[in-house]
Parts: sequence; structure tokens; C-alpha cells
Amino acid sequence: MMDNLNDKIVLVTGASRGIGKSISLLLAKYGAHVILSARNVQKLEEVKNEIVENRGKATIIPVDLAKEEEILSLFEKIQKKFKRLDIIVNNAGIGYYEDLVNFPISKFDDMYMVNLRGTFLCCQHSMRLMIPEKSGYIINISSMQGIKGYQKQSAYAASKHGIVGMTKSLSVEAQKYNIRVSVILPGAVDTELITDARPGLEKSLLIYPQDISKAVLFLLSISNRAMVDMIVIRRSTATPF
Repeated sequence: MMDNLNDKIVLVTGASRGIGKSISLLLAKYGAHVILSARNVQKLEEVKNEIVENRGKATIIPVDLAKEEEILSLFEKIQKKFKRLDIIVNNAGIGYYEDLVNFPISKFDDMYMVNLRGTFLCCQHSMRLMIPEKSGYIINISSMQGIKGYQKQSAYAASKHGIVGMTKSLSVEAQKYNIRVSVILPGAVDTELITDARPGLEKSLLIYPQDISKAVLFLLSISNRAMVDMIVIRRSTATPF
């Protein structure tokens, strides 16, 4: 789709650490102007400094995806400063883990607000910027939990399955506007989140965040004749399929 990313305007949510940071650094390396978005401004500043030190371009716009007014403000600022949005990577997410029978509904609501509702709203506002341009790419980061289930992860899996379902419908709606929509489902990645989700996993066997960022770059590099709807990335030691 995109021969290079020079001067492409890219929004990455959850850009302050882990997968989002890795995606931001890689896309900036290939010429994109990356809008870094997350709650932790200090961490975002660190990512921006690393991009700038490597002669890349980055802008920080903090946002809490649980707050609709902040999402609206984020896209208003993008519209005002850049006039367009070429790519969004919806990566931000939170996780709480407990058996369903004991799971606090307040934590379910927190995950729903960020993981699913926040992603939905970001897709909605991105589409509103991309439709007039008749181009764009929306990449949603779900999880292996978007197609599988593990103990103590019923609530988390619900939010990640939701992202997969939303992506499937949105990709059909977006096609007529020449807007692409894909979803990436990472398995256990070496981030802070996996320590809480599956503490028993051997750290040396975890997927690198860079493996996910390279998958994003791959999606952005294929020709207009090809389309990848879903990428599933598992640990090499995990059971295939």
C-alpha cells in the first residue's frame, strides 16, 4: 500500500512502553511522523526523545482512552495540526485477571472502557478523518485472547474478542473508501502486561515487542493488490493453530 512512510501521519495509542513504543520507534525510523499517545507523559517524552535523537519526527498528545472527551480532544488536535491522519495503530489496552466467578464488575467495566470502547471511538474518529481522503490504514492490536481462552482471563478475552469482531465489520464498511483495516493477535509478548497475565511463562520464550512492530511494518508495505485481514503471532514453543 505505502512504498515508504515518509511524512505519513501515524497515531499510535499506548505508545509509552512495550509494543506501542516498539511500533512508534520503527515507524519513525521509516520516515513517519508519529503521534505518541498514552497517559504517562514522562514515558512519552522518553520515546519522543529517542525518536528525535535518531532524526525522526514525533508529537506527543496524551490521552486516557477511558475518557471520551479526551479522545475527542486528541482527534481535534490532529485535525488542527496535521489536517489528516494516514495510519492509526490502536494498541493501548489494560488487563485484569481473575476467575469469572470472582471477577469484580468494576474491573470488567474498566477494561471495556479502554480496550473495546476506547478502540471503537478511535476507529470512529479515524474514519471521519480518512473518508474525505479516500485512503488510510487502521491497525488494531488484539491478542491471542481474541481467538482463544485461558484460565482467569474471561473478562480480558471478552474485550479482545470484541476487537476482532469490530475489525471484521469495520473492514467491510471501510473498503468502499479505500481504507484498510487489519488486526494483529500477539501471543505472549515480553512486556509488563504478560507478567500479570501469565506469570508462569518462561521469560526467555516470550515474543519480542519488535516482532509485533515488524508485523505492523509488513502490513504497511504490501502492495495495493494484496490485503492481510489478520495476523496471528504465537510463541514458537506454543501449540500451532
